[in-house]
Amino acid sequence: MLHSSVWADGLVEAAGIPLYDMLLVSVGGGIGSFTLLDVLRIRGVATADMRVLSTSDSPWQTWEYLTRVSQLPAHERIRSDSGARPDNIWGFPSYALQEAWQERSMEPLLQVLTEPVAADFYSPPAALVMRGVQREAERIGYWEMLAKGQVRMVRKRLGGGYFTVLTPPAGSGPTKRVALRSRYVHLAVGYPGLKFLDDLQEFRQRRGERHRVVNAYEPHEHVYDQLRKRPGVVVVRGAGIVASRVLQRLMDDRERYGLQTTIVHLFRTYVTGSHGPHAFMRRKGGDGWAYQAFTMPKSAFGGQLKAQFRKATPERRARLAALVAGTTTPKLARWQEQLGRARRGSWYHPAHAEVERIDLTPDGRLVTYTRSASAAPMQYVSDFIIDCTGLEADMPEHRVLADLLQHGGARPNRAGRLQVGQSFEVLGAENGDGRLYASGAATAGNHFLAVDSFLGMQTAALDIADDLARRGFCKGLGPLRSVSQWVRWAANRRPA
Repeated sequence: MLHSSVWADGLVEAAGIPLYDMLLVSVGGGIGSFTLLDVLRIRGVATADMRVLSTSDSPWQTWEYLTRVSQLPAHERIRSDSGARPDNIWGFPSYALQEAWQERSMEPLLQVLTEPVAADFYSPPAALVMRGVQREAERIGYWEMLAKGQVRMVRKRLGGGYFTVLTPPAGSGPTKRVALRSRYVHLAVGYPGLKFLDDLQEFRQRRGERHRVVNAYEPHEHVYDQLRKRPGVVVVRGAGIVASRVLQRLMDDRERYGLQTTIVHLFRTYVTGSHGPHAFMRRKGGDGWAYQAFTMPKSAFGGQLKAQFRKATPERRARLAALVAGTTTPKLARWQEQLGRARRGSWYHPAHAEVERIDLTPDGRLVTYTRSASAAPMQYVSDFIIDCTGLEADMPEHRVLADLLQHGGARPNRAGRLQVGQSFEVLGAENGDGRLYASGAATAGNHFLAVDSFLGMQTAALDIADDLARRGFCKGLGPLRSVSQWVRWAANRRPA
């Protein structure tokens, strides 16, 4: 079976694998799976017809973990627009309106009305997002559709549709694996794992070091705890939103507890000012940072850039993505004030340099060897290194995606992700009347730019649902149904 790309029903039954029939299966169990199930429930699909396969207990579990360890705890504000609500496809009321109502304060509304001229862009607290997703998950019966376990593979079924092989939690059933037979499969598997720079990865493997050289997306609270106990030097690498959050945490702790922490910040690319190809496509920058309020320009979610990307050739898409989807962070007033104080106090040291290698000093501290085109080679001795360069998204690193490339007919696009059509169907993976869809990070580089965002996953869910409606799986979402379902959402009543 492992070497066969198409399975017959009898082959699965002969292997002693229990078979369960379902119309649609979603693999992942994160925000991507949640948004599709939410849209389909709003369009009239029953919970009995769908299953979400996941190792997570809730759709926000992985997102909450990643935001927390990357220094965005529940009370902090995330990098998302007021109307980007994964729990509300209509975007009304917005997060700003909801927060204003709950806090009995006009401040969120005034911020939205004056952004970005007189105020920073509004963004919601992480806790507000999680509470909304939990409410909507309960409303649509998410846990009635959840099947816990590890998905091993998705294989085509002889005659159409797919088999999805799941390993349930140990002791939860009589067999080690089960198979779900469905006409439709949806993949929203997120990122395969952490991404380390080559020199950091080499050092960690060579020295077995996991305590002092850490990735910002793995638990590293011990770094801040140690710095509270004694003075230390931290090397921070990266120039995106996570790097800015880590820096803010280090600076907050220094100011709050009167610490003597010294920060060395290494930039691979150092931005000195506004940059871009022409006056109508420029991004603010300075002091090493490229500034952008959200992960993408707003027009990528529903404006001119979205239209350009949809119509563009693969070559032009690659060029556009390189221009607008680089490493950026919001330019927030409070954080800028902190950086200014840190520079004046000479305890924050930014540097533009390439790292050659990491090693240990004779007394066991970390030393970072760098080179630069405009300066002499440098050595930075530190107690900790925090890598803020991001998450790994290469498909061969993910078991299900790698198997899909080998046996499922899927093929990579120019960005190395799944090639999908206009309805986010995975091209090459069609099987009779069955379709395999994907959303999230695994679909970057196709016709829609902002796939790895709340609005991006909602856009994918709506496009997938439209395609499923054409195939008779769910109802359309015309004006009357949309209004009636919004009323049910506002009253917290189950979809009908």
